[in-house]
Amino acid sequence: MDSMEMRRDAIVQLINENGTVSFAQIKKAFPNVSEMTLRTDLKILDEEKKILRVHGGAKSVQVIIGTDDFLNRKSVRNIPEKQEIAKKALALLHPDTTFFLDSGSTATVLARQIPDQSYLIYTTGLSCATELANLSKPTVMLPGGKLNRYSQSVFGFSAIRELERVNFDQAFLGITGFHPSVGFSCGISDEALLKQTAIRQSEQVIALMDSSKIDVKCSFSFCGLSDIDIVVSDGKLTEEFLAECRKYGVQVL
Repeated sequence: MDSMEMRRDAIVQLINENGTVSFAQIKKAFPNVSEMTLRTDLKILDEEKKILRVHGGAKSVQVIIGTDDFLNRKSVRNIPEKQEIAKKALALLHPDTTFFLDSGSTATVLARQIPDQSYLIYTTGLSCATELANLSKPTVMLPGGKLNRYSQSVFGFSAIRELERVNFDQAFLGITGFHPSVGFSCGISDEALLKQTAIRQSEQVIALMDSSKIDVKCSFSFCGLSDIDIVVSDGKLTEEFLAECRKYGVQVL
């Protein structure tokens, strides 16, 4: 196997391990390879259907187009980062409050650690609801809606209508990607609308976000930094992102 094949195999492995990778991340992983060569590699790998090129980067072909990744794939990536985020987010919870808990692997880690206290919790994540079923004191609500088999979540018109009836103290949002040009985004139009509903209905909006989501641009934007009160992170966010947070008065934990 020549060096070009080895490099392209390494690129595919990087993308498969992370699900979605920005071009900046690829350049960082291959610092001695020219930008033009890397773009050619991505073009050829896309044509060979080994990856899926997207704006600003690439996705694993094992990610179903139109979803936000297989939950079981996401759950084994960045585990220490997700645990750090969950630990910080727990400190924001208050008994006898009502909050929305989004779907996704980071939200599931948080759900696993929520104490057995009096809360009213609405969640669209089936995996979150499964974790919360181990508790006796919270009231857990699953809005009706369309099932996303890959992310194990519900979304759609019915779920949105149900969330519109609730006044949340807090909303904990899972983040698929953030890019300065589009803000926060995800891969499903209806899920973007659901997140927007949770944001409108909440006193405090909290983004659960590890550093791998920076510079990732997905198809559907749902809010900007001005709509977020707190970003809970793994402590590895870029200085550029932190500067944007300061600009909009967003607290970073």
